[in-house]
Amino acid sequence: MKKRIGCLIVVLLLTGILAACGSNSSNEAESSGDEVVIDFFHRWPNEPRKSFYDQKIKEFEEANPNVKINVDSVLNDSYKEKVRVLVSNDDLPDIFSSWSDTFAENLVSSGRIKPLTDLIESDSDWSGKIIESQYEGFTFDDTTYGIPFTIDGKAFFYNKEIFEEVGVDAPETYDEFIEVLDELQAAGYETPLVEGLTDAWAISHYMGTIFHRVVEPEILAQDYNPETAAFTDESYIKGLEIFQELTTYMGEVSTAIDHEAARNMFSAGEVPVLYMQFAEILMVEDAGDVDFGFFNFPEVTDGNGSADSLTGAPEGWMLSENAPKEAEEFLKFLTSEETAAEFTEVDGQLNAIEGGVTEENANPTSYEAYQIVLDSSETAPWFDNAVDITTADIFMRGGQDLAIGQTTPEQIIEEVQSQVAN
Repeated sequence: MKKRIGCLIVVLLLTGILAACGSNSSNEAESSGDEVVIDFFHRWPNEPRKSFYDQKIKEFEEANPNVKINVDSVLNDSYKEKVRVLVSNDDLPDIFSSWSDTFAENLVSSGRIKPLTDLIESDSDWSGKIIESQYEGFTFDDTTYGIPFTIDGKAFFYNKEIFEEVGVDAPETYDEFIEVLDELQAAGYETPLVEGLTDAWAISHYMGTIFHRVVEPEILAQDYNPETAAFTDESYIKGLEIFQELTTYMGEVSTAIDHEAARNMFSAGEVPVLYMQFAEILMVEDAGDVDFGFFNFPEVTDGNGSADSLTGAPEGWMLSENAPKEAEEFLKFLTSEETAAEFTEVDGQLNAIEGGVTEENANPTSYEAYQIVLDSSETAPWFDNAVDITTADIFMRGGQDLAIGQTTPEQIIEEVQSQVAN
């Protein structure tokens, strides 16, 4: 009975979500006289980004009186599900935010995304300001389908005061990291490393980074492709064992909270270490008064993968195939140097526009993170966007079960292998 009630709730929620966004079945901007209506969809219903985009909409409408922009927004997991449903129903909004790499590629494979190569080439004054390397995650078969806007990276944030008090330094290898966590525990920090394990995506970020450290790049490339995925390499077991070991330092609290609660604990100085995105720097600073630094996920000494790749990928904007010309102009407006500079100042998020992140509009910590992203020799995409969603779900659910001792690395891999074989 409980399962039926849960399914009914999911159906009702999804129905409400679809009704909020699908404004017309043809996906073309509606016209009423001279008015053009643009449907705009993003994944930030929370502050400060919600107000930022509401203000940008207002500014664009004032500069273009014939344009009316309808906006809708939902958070991460709901956003992913909603976009997949909308694209399958041929009811995508005119302009919407998208993750890069496999997530974007899956949308492009529907044939319902507008190619943007001609738009990019026709206005070099605008497109030339976008950091060229960030286009890669939105380019497939030599055609670009998305305009990158935010850039990010993932690192361990650590409390400098606590590290100095205990007498430990930021580790350079995984073995050193375990030694640091042991010393922090011995000094009285029972939960030296925290995470909100109720958020499946947070688990995927750990796993994706760890797999990049321990699995050979050629094998990763094969297994991240749904057509060739096998996940038979023994390194995946080792990667899951590493994740399981790290959860032993997270305490029972981590299995009962989300990532935001974990971040608040770090911001309050309650825990020494948390794996976070650079996009969260301003959130940490606003929530507390912690002097913090960061270090990349350390090298795994006997790993077969990349020793120092940085997990993180750009997000950007895509257009539906029938989006009107005005939506293209709105896209340019959202990715202009002026909008980018204001975005970083207001939100603290790093962006992919040259001149959008400076020492003047970003605080020293964010600017340091920005340089780390730009200088990274290799980036690894978010795991839950890099592999087939069904495969990702098995790993993420498995990670939650690993943390409470309800499964083993071998059992997770067996389930993944069975799924990809069908």
